[in-house]
Amino acid sequence: MRTLALAATLTLLALPASVRASNVSLYGTIDSGFVHANHTAQSGGPESFSGITSNIIGGSRWGLRGTESLGRGLTALFQVESGFNAVNGSLGNGGLAFGRKAIVGLKGAQWGEVTIGRQYDPVVNLVQGLTADGYFGGFFATPGDVDNYDNGARINNSVRYATPNFGGLQFEGMYATGNVAGKTGAGRSYGLAGAYSNGPVALAAGYYFADGGSNRGRPGMNGDWPYRQWTSSAGSLFNSPINAGFRTASKVHIARIGGKYAVGPAILGLSYSNAQYTSDAMSLFSGTAKFDTVNAFATYALTPAINTGIGYSYTRLRSNGAIGAHYNQFNAGVTYALSKRTSTYVIGGYQQAVGTTLSQGRAVEASASVGSYGIDAGARTQLLVGMGLKHSF
Repeated sequence: MRTLALAATLTLLALPASVRASNVSLYGTIDSGFVHANHTAQSGGPESFSGITSNIIGGSRWGLRGTESLGRGLTALFQVESGFNAVNGSLGNGGLAFGRKAIVGLKGAQWGEVTIGRQYDPVVNLVQGLTADGYFGGFFATPGDVDNYDNGARINNSVRYATPNFGGLQFEGMYATGNVAGKTGAGRSYGLAGAYSNGPVALAAGYYFADGGSNRGRPGMNGDWPYRQWTSSAGSLFNSPINAGFRTASKVHIARIGGKYAVGPAILGLSYSNAQYTSDAMSLFSGTAKFDTVNAFATYALTPAINTGIGYSYTRLRSNGAIGAHYNQFNAGVTYALSKRTSTYVIGGYQQAVGTTLSQGRAVEASASVGSYGIDAGARTQLLVGMGLKHSF
């Protein structure tokens, strides 16, 4: 054993310095503050709620990332990232150790980048950056995040390829397996997106597909549950009362297109998405639920340290029978940079829901839920306000 260890050590020492060189960094974000909602369904009715919470405009996280030069323009890379609640210390993302990201890959200047593991899909990577999410977080997100606007779903078992940047033009593709024996397509997902950026103009579009798997049953229920338990390689997309009634969907299709334009200290953005939740014999609904959303936002930097923004989202739900709803959402926010790493903010959102949606296979009145926060108003309207402090390291 000593001989083998000595031989391995000598082999490593004999490698060129460019091969052995590596760069590893620790990074993270902590975001905590105060939130008030005028309506919540926590106690069975539209009661108000006020409290100290985390992840208001930025997900609290810590991570490690690194690269190693392999020579001849080839680089190995890795990244692991864990989300957490900064006010009680609990793990986020379903309690996973590295629920936000866990990848390893290779990158070459001439041919692009390949990564394997748990990661974001191409639509999130290339289109989300053209939305208000990067400035004001989930407050400005599509009502209920029905189109994964706020990247609530990470993709497991995935292989992703990104091309080099060709004069502002870039493409990404991804495929993820469901890892179900004997059922190759069960739980799989895939996506494709492209983006173009030139000066003040940026445009992007993409498509994402997720299969819901073929498992029946649900943990904690007595007796047999004859409907689907979502077991896709894509994490849960059903994080709000707006689309929770379609959690037994067979497949989810998401198409998104967006653009933004910078005019001096102002940025204007517009996007459209179509999210379709299709059913089969294992679903607790029939037909296809279609969510069409238009998002618009504008930001204006009053000073290098003060940034303001407003936003509007309109979402329409179409489905079989009498199911149909409309969601109008208005947002406003301001951030103040105390330094390059620390900022404070005040942000708010108001949403009105009209029509009917599904809950456990039954038609119910549509309930408001601002952005991607998943707080059920238990009422037609909801006002959500937050203020806090965010520090990055």
